[in-house]
Amino acid sequence: MPTPEQNGPGGQAPSPGWRATVLDHVAAVGEPPYDLRPRTDGPLARRGELRIHGAEGEVRCTDDTGRTRWAHRCEARPNAAYVSRGRVLVTTDSLRYTAWGFLGPALLLDLADGHLVAELRGDRGAVLRGGRFFLGLEGYGCFDTWEYDRDGTEVDAWRSFGHFVTGSGIRVVEQDRRNPTRSRVVRLLPGGVVEAGPALTDPTVPRPVVLEDGTVLVIDDGLVRAVGRGLEHTVLAELTSVPPDGRHRYISALRREGDRLTAIVAERDPADHQRHTVHTWTLALHAPA
Repeated sequence: MPTPEQNGPGGQAPSPGWRATVLDHVAAVGEPPYDLRPRTDGPLARRGELRIHGAEGEVRCTDDTGRTRWAHRCEARPNAAYVSRGRVLVTTDSLRYTAWGFLGPALLLDLADGHLVAELRGDRGAVLRGGRFFLGLEGYGCFDTWEYDRDGTEVDAWRSFGHFVTGSGIRVVEQDRRNPTRSRVVRLLPGGVVEAGPALTDPTVPRPVVLEDGTVLVIDDGLVRAVGRGLEHTVLAELTSVPPDGRHRYISALRREGDRLTAIVAERDPADHQRHTVHTWTLALHAPA
């Protein structure tokens, strides 16, 4: 597997131009913001008049009238779907514990009739134009992302894994679950090249917020970071300090609604693992001038 790496802008990069102002801070005992995979009662994906739905043991395609076009049976529970050029990639959870935990197969299906094109392995997916699908997997010796064509043939691979951000190319907000972490925000380039952007300090950063201009906002050990399309970056807000030797007691989340950000950092009580103090900040988000 190719694993070359090249440096990106690093610490000398200019700011993406966004600013944030802290408006409010509340601390209370409550439930931590577990970074679970998004669930929805609606379709997993849409393409034109077609809708891709997932249920235990089945992937189903309907049209906008509600008529079922096809159904594909599977021994798994679909959790996400990605559509491109007549194909749909479906990631799944296993119905029972296996050597890969509860990781189920990644199913590449024909969008026209639902037949199986290829069965792949990956926990997170992404798609770019032209039938290019990306699958990432971390754990059991893996920290990898693979690119597949519409027929399920591997065409590229990178030593990187995390939250995918697509647009003009593909960036990754990495999660390596190592302490100390080597995670960064990176860009995947052809030939297995990983362009390194700003370093992160949290090995399990939660799902980022992506702004209209492609800027990625990440909450990283109590800091809100902004990373632009060119991997330029700045710190928007310093909310709290997370001790490196106590990082396992903290769970964070970042959410956006309009021009407001909500940043959450929950700290587990070291003496009572069921008790968390949840800090919630409201921030005003200011676009570049």
